[in-house]
Amino acid sequence: MNSEIKSFKNFLWIVWNHLNLPDPTPIQYDIADYLQYGPRRKTICAFRGIGKSWITSAYVVWRLYNDPTLNMMVVSASKDRSDAFTTFTKRLIHEIPILHHMIPQGDDRDSMIAFDIGGAPASHAPSVKSVGVMGQMAGSRADEIIADDVEVPNNSDTVTMRLKLAERVKEFDAILKPGGKITYLGTPQCEDSLYNLLIPRGYDKRIWPAEVPNDEYMEEYSSTLSPFVAEYINDNNLSVGDPLEPTRFHKMELEERRASYGNSGYALQFMLDTSLSDANRYPLKLSDLVVMDVDSFKAPTTITWTNDPHRTVQDLPSVGMGKDKYYYPAATSDAYIPYDGAVMAIDPSGRGSDKTAWCVLKQLGGNLWLTAQGQLEGGYEDENLLYMARMAKEQNVNEIIIESNFGDGMFTELFKKILNNVYPCTVEEVRHHTQKEQRIIDTLEPMMNQHRLIIDKKIISNDYKEYSTSRTHHYRMMYQMTRMTRDRGAVLKDDAIDCLAIGVNYWIEQVSLDQTQRETQRHEELLDKLHEDFMVGHQLAVAKSDSWIRH
Repeated sequence: MNSEIKSFKNFLWIVWNHLNLPDPTPIQYDIADYLQYGPRRKTICAFRGIGKSWITSAYVVWRLYNDPTLNMMVVSASKDRSDAFTTFTKRLIHEIPILHHMIPQGDDRDSMIAFDIGGAPASHAPSVKSVGVMGQMAGSRADEIIADDVEVPNNSDTVTMRLKLAERVKEFDAILKPGGKITYLGTPQCEDSLYNLLIPRGYDKRIWPAEVPNDEYMEEYSSTLSPFVAEYINDNNLSVGDPLEPTRFHKMELEERRASYGNSGYALQFMLDTSLSDANRYPLKLSDLVVMDVDSFKAPTTITWTNDPHRTVQDLPSVGMGKDKYYYPAATSDAYIPYDGAVMAIDPSGRGSDKTAWCVLKQLGGNLWLTAQGQLEGGYEDENLLYMARMAKEQNVNEIIIESNFGDGMFTELFKKILNNVYPCTVEEVRHHTQKEQRIIDTLEPMMNQHRLIIDKKIISNDYKEYSTSRTHHYRMMYQMTRMTRDRGAVLKDDAIDCLAIGVNYWIEQVSLDQTQRETQRHEELLDKLHEDFMVGHQLAVAKSDSWIRH
């Protein structure tokens, strides 16, 4: 066997050189140092693309190179992801000449999911094994567990999923040998991240963001920011927003990532900021809604909101932050009557991957009821226009409101032609000039705070199922709602929530108009009464005067 390579940084340079990569960057070397010298329980939170999985794969090989008796386990969110880690580890052993003595021999286990290294002693546990976090871990033993991206959108986008994941990783302690190590590698996928829960469990956490953080980020990081990063910023006279990996992620590259992920997504994925659950920044809460089975044509005359835990909607996945949940109403009246009116709001597709969003909002007694909602691929296609015309007919809407900011009215004109053949209806355009995020919050927050927005339970369920993958969850209306802030570009996609705001704003304006009209009517009635009283008084005075003259 070759002599020991005591410094993992030196070994990392050998691996990078073999892979024809540039020398490891200062931050990659700092991560390597933390892997080697950090505490036994640690969490590496580094921005997406820094190469933390590749670095740690090299670390696993380095550990086995220096001590072939070790048993290493790699755990990821999915079995495929952990297998990819193990496969890369095995390829390094086969391809780098100084590691050839570690190639499995004879009766050694030699698969892509579990293998022994050459020279390893007989053991029930392989030298390297991969498993999914929800897979079969019972019976395994390991000197070190590498939890590589165990948190992903598909297992953390609801409160229930996050709790399940947090409980599942406790299994690591049953697997770990005495004196063993557990290392988490990850990028937060949600504001209520698992990586925050590990600190109270005794884990050290270290953060490597993509750019120089501002004071707000620094306050949030507290003592978790890598000391090397702070020194690196000072030594190089860097300013807020300057990239920390300029050779790989220059300023323009990071701006492109910010545009792709949206501000909140960028804050999570590249700045490792999980402080986004602040009530003032994220004012639209699921708990302020009323959720129930909604009839399309009639509703109860009165409805009472509650956040009593006994009224929690248990069978509806919550994508809210923290412990935000849906609630059934506390009570509804027995009397159901037809709605006072119904409007369909449409937000035509703008460009790129945007969707054409539509919704139907009905009004009764000052409450708004969302009875139908959806999103369509594309915008001006006949099948989309025909579908929405049929939904307008099915929902018996009185008026259709269309956002006209794109297309200069072309969408409206095309839709009218289809609509006239299916369901002749009043169509109006609205144009907005204020910042979208501000407008959405200013419209929805008051209605939700007063608990006057009632949503059909089926809409939430269908919306969740329709966009169930890690690539599509940004399209969920409730995800957009709970991540909306007043910052420009707060969410990556906002079609569904913008459409809802258009519909709500219509009814707010109608109520305001009705109030103005009623006030004007009352004023006119008062003037009429005063005029009538004056005329009656005048006539009486004239009569008395005539009587006095006659006498």
